[in-house]
Amino acid sequence: MSKPITFVTGNPKKLEEVIQILGADFPKQLISKELDLPELQGEIDEITILKAKEAYRHVQGPVIIEDTALCFNALKGLPGPYIKWFFDKLGPEGLPTLLAGFDDKSAQAVCTFAYHPGGENDEVILFQGNTDGRIVNPRGPRNFGWDPCFEPAGYDVTYAQMPNAEKNKISHRYKALDLLRNYFLQRR
Repeated sequence: MSKPITFVTGNPKKLEEVIQILGADFPKQLISKELDLPELQGEIDEITILKAKEAYRHVQGPVIIEDTALCFNALKGLPGPYIKWFFDKLGPEGLPTLLAGFDDKSAQAVCTFAYHPGGENDEVILFQGNTDGRIVNPRGPRNFGWDPCFEPAGYDVTYAQMPNAEKNKISHRYKALDLLRNYFLQRR
């Protein structure tokens, strides 16, 4: 039997959501491990590749890491991969104020999964999903990051106001995981 893939997260809810999205036909066993990986600076792809390599260094086997970005078009893509820090300091009420002086409230939610196959010389493979939307004043439960502030294009509700099953059909995380799942299904 092949080695399980370690999904680096300390968030059991995120692991649960990932397993739910990947579905029962995902051909690999996923386990989770919490690692304190460095918060790196750079562009989205660069950050996820370096984090995956660092996770591999700790696990010494196949790993998956996730990095999420929220890119405001009026701010030329910021906060982008630094959304965690912006959210920690400003909270859901503060994010929309960053766009107070701009007419353009459009944004893109970006999720990148990086897979390191577990060999010393293996290349990291990226799977990226994007969802267009706009930044709004928070609506809905405040139990999952910036979800109350992001209204996906074509909807009049935020991620936080959507049932999980609906969000999991359109989200940036779903789109990235769908690419990852297809990668593994093609290699059965």
